[in-house]
Amino acid sequence: MHEAVSTLAHGAGLTSRDRTSRLRRASLGIAAAAALALAPFCAAQAQTATIAPAQQITPTPFPNAPESFADLVDRVIPAVVNIQAATTADVDERFMPQLPPGTPFEDLFEEFFNRRGENMPRMPRRSNSLGSGFVIDPTGVIVTNNHVIGDADEIEVVFADGTTYDAEVIGTDAAIDLAVIKIESDVELPYVPFGDSETMRIGDWVVAIGNPFGLGGSVSAGIVSARARDIASGPYDNYIQTDAAINRGNSGGPLFNMRGEVVGINTAILSPTGGSVGIGFSIPTATALPVIEQLREFGETRRGWLGVRIQNIDETTADALGLDEARGALVAGVDPEGPAQAAGIETGDVIVSFDGKAVESSRDLPRIVANTPVGKEVDVEVVRRGEPVTIDVTIARLRESTQEAALSDPSEQDAPTAVREALGMELSGITDELRDRYSIADDIEGVVVTDVEPLSAAAERRISAGDVILEVGQEPVRSPEEVAERLETLREEGRRSALLLVSDAQGEVRFVALAMNEDDGGDQDRN
Repeated sequence: MHEAVSTLAHGAGLTSRDRTSRLRRASLGIAAAAALALAPFCAAQAQTATIAPAQQITPTPFPNAPESFADLVDRVIPAVVNIQAATTADVDERFMPQLPPGTPFEDLFEEFFNRRGENMPRMPRRSNSLGSGFVIDPTGVIVTNNHVIGDADEIEVVFADGTTYDAEVIGTDAAIDLAVIKIESDVELPYVPFGDSETMRIGDWVVAIGNPFGLGGSVSAGIVSARARDIASGPYDNYIQTDAAINRGNSGGPLFNMRGEVVGINTAILSPTGGSVGIGFSIPTATALPVIEQLREFGETRRGWLGVRIQNIDETTADALGLDEARGALVAGVDPEGPAQAAGIETGDVIVSFDGKAVESSRDLPRIVANTPVGKEVDVEVVRRGEPVTIDVTIARLRESTQEAALSDPSEQDAPTAVREALGMELSGITDELRDRYSIADDIEGVVVTDVEPLSAAAERRISAGDVILEVGQEPVRSPEEVAERLETLREEGRRSALLLVSDAQGEVRFVALAMNEDDGGDQDRN
């Protein structure tokens, strides 16, 4: 068969037309034979079924896909503005050319320019920045980013029709990068409403309008790529991610839904080039609105404060705490002057709900607390040693310089000096020699870690020599023997992980969950 095909393919002396004719006839012969073989089957089927004629599928647009954004843009673009901010700063340093090290007469050059600089007047330096904003009130209230205006001496607002106004600052908030400014106008100005960012879903259409690279009134469209993005810019990160083009100069501009409502304030981009690569971030209105309202009313933010230091809960920590799933915020410390201390919240509590809002992770709690009005009494639901507890807390005002206090235990009992090995750590009671060696604060009492196996679970959790174990399984320990006993008790209770409260030498504490193996009983004593 192979030889026959090969002969046909290469022609065996036939012309191209002859080869094509023979191949066509061969194909027709095969098709005719196949038709004869299938004729009885087709005849039988024809008696019982009718074959419908082929129908062409008519393409239809995707549901909810807009054919154009033009009508939406026409409605909202009059309220979007360009912002030009100018800052004047005194220049203290003297000008001197940069000379390579070792340049001949380098000292003479330096002396010459320094002496000359003493007699030269200081020339102020003026810098300009461009950004975007949008009007939220017909009286001229405008929202933008804090980094757009910075410490500007002059702020100029330019509307789409070219009208220009001078603006003054009402209030700023560096924590989430927002600013509210105001212009004075004899006429009511076009403005845009806020929408509910919480209703936005991944895949929803959005439109960004702004002043990229000074090109005012630029419009781009895209979708919501992700929600609740944490880009490590602060404790309240909860960004909307979008692939709508956002570039330098778009900062402070609005992100619209398809109803023409502002659902985000464009703030940042992730880009290796400095230009848009389809990864932009907007402050959701759910985060921005409480801050905007406070800035308008007070000229400053007045965030709620609970007074706890928290950490996240992973699967290992959840198992050590006896939780059915990894959720909530683990309280690693309580400020003695904060409302949490007064209300009875304790280290080791897991906050799962705050003022009726679920706390899925530690990231949620700072944002929820900050948006709670100062003085409001709220219900805080915690899990304490496996049992649900509801605590009433009156929220205080967050102080800018607030720092969570490190925990200490007033116990002064002497600790034994025996050394044990457990969970990949070498443990010892605290002695004066160890306290001096690791510079452990005088008010820290517990079991000191003197060595950690490099590939152990403790090493992976970044426990190191000099750390002090304060609690095991939410029970205080003062000797290596107590650590071993607590581990054995947890193992008997069916726990697969042990939750340790660990302090560094200065008193900063954190919870660490370590998986327990069968041979982690700590039976090796060395004196």
